Amino acid sequence: MLVKAFLEQKPREIVTTTSDTSVEEAMDLLIANKIGCLPVQEADGKLIGIISDKDIFKKVHETKGKFSNLTVGDVMTQDLIVGLPTDDVNYIANVMDKNWIRHIPIVEGDHLVGLISEGDVMRIQMDHINFENRYLNLYLGGLGHRDSSAG
Repeated sequence: MLVKAFLEQKPREIVTTTSDTSVEEAMDLLIANKIGCLPVQEADGKLIGIISDKDIFKKVHETKGKFSNLTVGDVMTQDLIVGLPTDDVNYIANVMDKNWIRHIPIVEGDHLVGLISEGDVMRIQMDHINFENRYLNLYLGGLGHRDSSAG
């Protein structure tokens, strides 16, 4: 399945933030929306980074809890690994696995058009496995082919 096809059926709006948002506000957004990351955009929509719950957790530990004056720009990952709408979801899954990341922003040019998570990849792969399993069960049960002697 192509990323574009998946994004077309994914109903959830992407929650984003800006680099001048406080880390505390970013945590509020993550918790309120039950999400694991926030893409970081400039006012014109250009994607400039991503901040995850892990990034925040690491910074809280490094600062021994003195993070209240930090902004998203101080903590976000700027060296992004991104995907394209024309990528196959299996390719995205491999990129996530090889780079130990849980979210991949999907971009056209330098603008965010979607976000794929580990959970999304797992659901897509499970749907495919369930489809194949049903097809094989029907085929093996005799429903997948016609008996040529039955008129």
